[in-house]
Amino acid sequence: MAARPGGNDGDRSGDVRSPKRKRYPFLYEDDEDEEDDEDFEPASITEDTEPETDPEEDEVLEELEEDVSGTRMATIDNDFEDLAREEQSESPKSSQSAKLQSTEVLDCPTCYEPLQKPIYQCKNGHIACSSCCKKLNKICSFCRAHIGDIRCRAMEKVIEAAIVPCPNEKYGCKVTTMYCDQSSHKKVCLFIRCSCPVPNCDYVGSYKNLRSHAGDAHPWNEGVVFGIDRPLMFNMDLDKYKTVVLKEEKEGDLIVVQAFKGSKGVYVTVKRIAPMTPSLRDFSCSLAKLNQYSTLRIGMMVKKIQKVREQMHPEDNVMWIPPNMLNHSYWKMQICIGYGYKYIHI
Repeated sequence: MAARPGGNDGDRSGDVRSPKRKRYPFLYEDDEDEEDDEDFEPASITEDTEPETDPEEDEVLEELEEDVSGTRMATIDNDFEDLAREEQSESPKSSQSAKLQSTEVLDCPTCYEPLQKPIYQCKNGHIACSSCCKKLNKICSFCRAHIGDIRCRAMEKVIEAAIVPCPNEKYGCKVTTMYCDQSSHKKVCLFIRCSCPVPNCDYVGSYKNLRSHAGDAHPWNEGVVFGIDRPLMFNMDLDKYKTVVLKEEKEGDLIVVQAFKGSKGVYVTVKRIAPMTPSLRDFSCSLAKLNQYSTLRIGMMVKKIQKVREQMHPEDNVMWIPPNMLNHSYWKMQICIGYGYKYIHI
């Protein structure tokens, strides 16, 4: 076999390999050889090299892009409006809240009052409010185990998320509140239960129904029916009756005048059977104790109450009658009742 030209039998670097191709520098490569840089001109896209397009096709593409973009934005807007509508339609904490039909299920099993944080549990799972734990000396009223150190976090979360109807729902109230906030609403609820102040009457109803009841169920003489801004004379007798009930001639509001003996004389208060709601107009009155030679007069606001209770101690908005003006238990008084703060500065 003849030897290959340019090499021996063991040499494979002969003519069998193709010649090396010339390498060009990269587009952004720094080369020290200036001549190679001059010879190499990187390709660039210019206006002359752009492919020619049909103007009609360009318009169609632009319109298609606008339609797609507009559709996308409309879809996003609709989704946002739907989310906003859903959030507005749902009550706050809707994903974490639960509506109950009655508040009694979450009341303290010991005192039957609404549960409030902190809530404690014994080792057997019985719960109690913090005030009951103190009253029971930290002894569970069900199993006699120790209670008062372990918090019932689960029940605390339940009362924070529970939505309950107003306790006065059966009297017409449609308001629902968070379980923890129900006490704030009950104080100003227009449908709170009001007891009839007429002696020996056990009627309990809403403010509106109470006025209707008082006009239909009880006879009223001229001595206890008053008009707005019209003075009215009436009698008080501590030996026979300590309470006088007055009825407004048009709206039927009930005013209760109470007198009770104290260590330094007699105290007289004027109250109105009505809810505490701010939307209800307030009353003020001018109250006078008439004597043969002198008159004691005071202006006061008429406090709203829902039930008449026997008074034992003086309080705000009270008339004090000194002993020297009380010759006997029977005396005459004058009252003038009006709206707002009309009679507090007399």
